[in-house]
Amino acid sequence: MIASRHRLPLAAFLMLASSLHAAEDAIPDFTADVAPLLTKYCAGCHNDDDRDGDFSLESFASLQQGTEDGPALLPGDPAGSRIIRVLAEGAEPAMPPEGEPRPSEEEIAILTAWIEAGAIGPEGAEIDRTILHVPVIESRTDTRPVSAVDWSADGRLIAVARYASVDVFSAPQEPGQGLGEPLQTITGFPGKVTAVHFSTDSSQIVAASGVAGQVGRASIFKTEDGSPVREFTGHRDILYDAELSPAGDVLATCSYDKQIILWNTRTGEPLRTLEGHNGAVYDVAFSPDGTALMSASADDTCKVWRVSDGERLDTLGQPLREQYAVAFSPDGNFIVAGGADNRIRVWRFVSREQPRINPLVYARFAHEGPIVALDFTPDGTRLVSVAEDRTVKLWETDHYSELRLYEEQPAVTMALSVGGNGRSFLLGRMDGSLQSLAIASDTNSESTEGPQTVAVVPMNDVGETTTAAESEPNDQIEQANAVSAPVNVTGVIESVKNDQSAEDAPPDSDLFRFSAKAGQEWVIEVNAARSGSQLDSFVEILAADGSRIERALLQAVRDSYFTFRGKDANTVDDFRVFNWEEMDLNQYLYSNGEVVKLWLYPRGPDSGFMVYPGKGTRWGWFDTTPLAHPLNEPCYIVEHHPPGTELIPNGLPVFTLHYENDDDARRELGADSRLYFTAPADGDYIVRIRDVRGYEGPEFKYTLAIRPRQPDFAVTLHGADPTVGAGGAKEFRVEARRIDRFDGPIRVDIAGLPPGFAATSPLVIQEGQLEAMGVITAATDAPLPTAENAKATQVTASAEIRGAEVTHDVNNLGEIKLGEKPKVLVHIEPDERGAQPVGVSPEGWPEYVIRPGETIMLQVRVEKNGYEGEVGFGKEGAGRNLPFGSFVDNVGLNGLLILSDLDRREFFITAAPWVPETTRTFHLNTGVEGGQASHPVVLHVRRDGRLAGQ
Repeated sequence: MIASRHRLPLAAFLMLASSLHAAEDAIPDFTADVAPLLTKYCAGCHNDDDRDGDFSLESFASLQQGTEDGPALLPGDPAGSRIIRVLAEGAEPAMPPEGEPRPSEEEIAILTAWIEAGAIGPEGAEIDRTILHVPVIESRTDTRPVSAVDWSADGRLIAVARYASVDVFSAPQEPGQGLGEPLQTITGFPGKVTAVHFSTDSSQIVAASGVAGQVGRASIFKTEDGSPVREFTGHRDILYDAELSPAGDVLATCSYDKQIILWNTRTGEPLRTLEGHNGAVYDVAFSPDGTALMSASADDTCKVWRVSDGERLDTLGQPLREQYAVAFSPDGNFIVAGGADNRIRVWRFVSREQPRINPLVYARFAHEGPIVALDFTPDGTRLVSVAEDRTVKLWETDHYSELRLYEEQPAVTMALSVGGNGRSFLLGRMDGSLQSLAIASDTNSESTEGPQTVAVVPMNDVGETTTAAESEPNDQIEQANAVSAPVNVTGVIESVKNDQSAEDAPPDSDLFRFSAKAGQEWVIEVNAARSGSQLDSFVEILAADGSRIERALLQAVRDSYFTFRGKDANTVDDFRVFNWEEMDLNQYLYSNGEVVKLWLYPRGPDSGFMVYPGKGTRWGWFDTTPLAHPLNEPCYIVEHHPPGTELIPNGLPVFTLHYENDDDARRELGADSRLYFTAPADGDYIVRIRDVRGYEGPEFKYTLAIRPRQPDFAVTLHGADPTVGAGGAKEFRVEARRIDRFDGPIRVDIAGLPPGFAATSPLVIQEGQLEAMGVITAATDAPLPTAENAKATQVTASAEIRGAEVTHDVNNLGEIKLGEKPKVLVHIEPDERGAQPVGVSPEGWPEYVIRPGETIMLQVRVEKNGYEGEVGFGKEGAGRNLPFGSFVDNVGLNGLLILSDLDRREFFITAAPWVPETTRTFHLNTGVEGGQASHPVVLHVRRDGRLAGQ
């Protein structure tokens, strides 16, 4: 506001004089005439929440407070009142600001007349903010959209909310049955009814309503007759939801004004206001025990609140856009939410009493439009979701996979409620229609076709491997050379000379026909580049008629793209992808035909995923060949399904893989091809080999092997000939070479150690992994090994392959020596603030328990016997031999490190939510003083956090 005087518009004074002369008693009323103008032109910036210029015109009381420079109006003196002066032409600053609508001369005259008459405020109570002074515009249609529905817990009644009313119906007895006439209609709401809910005992109905930009109001009514019980007014904008606690003693309301208010339902007084959201709050939900409250907001987050004192227990920040719906699972163990990013997310609920991070368990791309409603069946086994794209879906809740896509809705559906019996649910649409639909009891879609699966059969009597030579012409299906597998075929990719011109002739390819029975596993392997040939082979398997054979369907469940930089065809590390927080280890990542598998989480903001095998050059899956990927290339998390599976569309692509390979996916054969094939049926099949570049010539020779798959393994021990200090420990490592895709666990046993020495045994290389780490320890009083027992260890590796145990010898620990007491001794111990041992193993190692999705704290202590430097334990690999999916969680930029002036520090171990129950030893290892390890510690992963018998 400015202090200088300006002339008022002459027209305003003339109109004012005319009006006063016509009727001296026609003084403008603040409520009817003045307040609507202040709301229309001023209160958007100058309100109690956003006091631009430290000035509010939202109410008469706020107006009387004036500005920091003085009063805003002088009763009886319009020309001297700042609120009038800033409206004059040439005012600096001018109000409203440039580009904003300005009051007309008639409206300025009303303000002037009101001040001239003494600026009289409203008599008695403050103005009713539910009264909106806007022109009345009659609707051109009789449609009354349904904004909310609820099905009573006892299954008897249904409440349907529309603009300014709630109808109560008898619930339908069967899906698809109409509702008939309402039993009663509740009216008197100030505007749109945005939410309606029955109390847990079905005796009361609570409804949320209000006036946009003005006020929010919640109302409780008796179900039996619709009579009002109590109203709750406190928000400064329309309500989006009002929920009763399970006990009915607390009401939670949320609004466009970014606030959540908890109310005492007996007194009607507010208990506390929950602030922290930076956008409108669209939905709230109580936990089944009523101790926690969830909220979903336009600020792209959901928050967990403690009801008793309003403390925020966690912020779920994974969503990418506004969240419209949130719910607790009926058992109270999970939180689900959905919104404008089209995804359903599921968190494990662990912050029940104290602030904790609730781990994200699932994130599903669910619909092609924003998700507007979610609801569980009473038993929690099914979830129904509704989206703006007119789709409705049913999900199972073990892994939150789609079970059914219902027919496209005739209009946008905004309201959902599942019946108390869990057999049907009710939808309310924007065209005013209602419909109840059945919840399918089976787990299949409506498709009559099933996936094409085949059982693997043993191949014990396939005969001796024969040899054959390619015979041209064999470019066409009908020309394919017949061979009897197993066989080694020699050939060359070179066209037969004929009358056809070289320009028109297609590049040469060689075809071979062989027979296989359903379920037989064959390996097609090429030896060309390894033998100096110029052939860069590409092989594929076709049906007898030449058609391609489907190997797998990969349905995308999460979309992403490469960030920071692209990838070459070899890199295993630093896969930086958008929205990586919703991805997990062992998930497939598809990009431009290549499929990789995630192996290690990003280790901070300046890193990305590591993919299998975790070292060396990366592997492809489903025999896809690793490729280079540019920055911003799309990629997808995909789920594998057998050919023929009828997939429920989710808005993301489905990729079909066939039996084909360019370069061996496991990178063992260089540029040569290797393809694994499981015959889908008895019959003949065609192997086609060609140069991937389309080249040919006499130098393009090859040997093509068609042989049975023979899974096996070999294990190598690293760290032999150790010198172990008295009382200390040395790390060793066992590494597996997995042959023909054997991915099962491998057990390594060590025996024959000298007296006073012990080793981690048995040591298990986990399923799909390549290595495991253990330690060999020496007691403080261990005797020197003799020439005989120092080299007497025996190491064997065993695994179950096709139902039979297979055992192989492993190189032993060599010569074991006893050294002096190390200058650094490492101990893993409990921290008084962290996890405590639950027992001691027979070897004397302490045992701890961790739940999947949990983080525990331990302590590492070092004895420095003359050593004065720092002791580091590595970065992402600090937790040696932890169960796959578990890791040391506080390594930082410098790794897990004890500074030179300290002798201990805490460290945290986190287990991903999907880690299966297992028992495993782990240790810490430092590179100082020639490498020193801690004694092993036993870690049990248990879902209930307890060992058997506890």
